Amino acid sequence: MEVVRQPAGGELRARQLRARDMLRGDLEGADLDRFVEERVMTTTLERAVNWASSNSLFPLTFGLACCAIEMMSIVASRLDAARFGSEAWRASPRQADLIILSGRVSIKMAPIVRRIYDQMLEPKWAIAMGACSSSQGVFNNYAVVPADKFMPVDLHVPGCPPRPEALMHGILKLRTMIQENPELGWRARYHAEGTTELAPAQARAEGEPPGAQGEPARGASGENAGA
Repeated sequence: MEVVRQPAGGELRARQLRARDMLRGDLEGADLDRFVEERVMTTTLERAVNWASSNSLFPLTFGLACCAIEMMSIVASRLDAARFGSEAWRASPRQADLIILSGRVSIKMAPIVRRIYDQMLEPKWAIAMGACSSSQGVFNNYAVVPADKFMPVDLHVPGCPPRPEALMHGILKLRTMIQENPELGWRARYHAEGTTELAPAQARAEGEPPGAQGEPARGASGENAGA
């Protein structure tokens, strides 16, 4: 590969001269206004805080089962979660704001997981990683409970187990949710509203025919991770 140096264009030189004049105090009037407008970004305090929070997540050092092995690998050089500010894994829930439920949750473990979640910093988020913590997976029996039955879950990452790339994709989706700019789920993208299936008893209780819309309040953006 050959590196060829190109001469700087006239626009770059003009910008350098304007910067010099601004530092000297020579820019006035419309020229000063244009210079400031090109270099100053305005936003709200809330959006700035959300931007900072989304780029400085503190995941909890917490694993449940085989999905935890996949979770550990996202800090290695192949994916390098440090690129997105998530490299500081905390051993105490009082210093963490993200919990990744990486594996199956038994009925005996559920109250412990909930206690850890309650001790985490606010605002806090939760990712259900894998089929077991999302929908019991292959352990669909009386001893395993889905995570969203006992705690709020912001995002689901499907798979058994999901690859590290899938978890990293889910963390990036969570980042857009924190920035209050979530991507549309597949129902909104494909105009599939009203196709959610309801149990007959639930449909009668809500006064809607089976098949009417019944989206959950939280975790809806988890569809993005599997889309």
